[in-house]
Amino acid sequence: MPLSFVLADWPRPALTLQGSPDLFPVRRVFCVGKNYADHAREMGSDPEREPPFFFSKPADALVPGGGDIPYPSATSNLHHEVELVLALKEGGASLAPENAWGCVWGVAVGLDLTRRDLQAAAKAKGQPWDMAKGFDASGPVAP
Repeated sequence: MPLSFVLADWPRPALTLQGSPDLFPVRRVFCVGKNYADHAREMGSDPEREPPFFFSKPADALVPGGGDIPYPSATSNLHHEVELVLALKEGGASLAPENAWGCVWGVAVGLDLTRRDLQAAAKAKGQPWDMAKGFDASGPVAP
């Protein structure tokens, strides 16, 4: 029996592929923080003492290649970080490191946009960074 939604369903987030009309469907976006030692130092952390950590962005925060990126509201301190994006074709829970590349479907270049003023306020209160990292259009990705 088909489901009947009380509101119109929205399109599934997807990324464009260079040289192809096909799209790559996106279910979740996992991000790694403090994985670049120089940037960790720039942000006041010691990469030798503090291991990388994980956070997420909503899939609908992604902007497919060529899309416009509006300046977000509620910030006067927007930063970007160039990131390596991995598109996974299958899961990777409890995966041995030597088998990791077998889960990768493709790679791309992306930006991690951050409202640094909101991030600093959240950090000071020990709160999550969702409002600083997961806003609309906070994840542009090249095809």
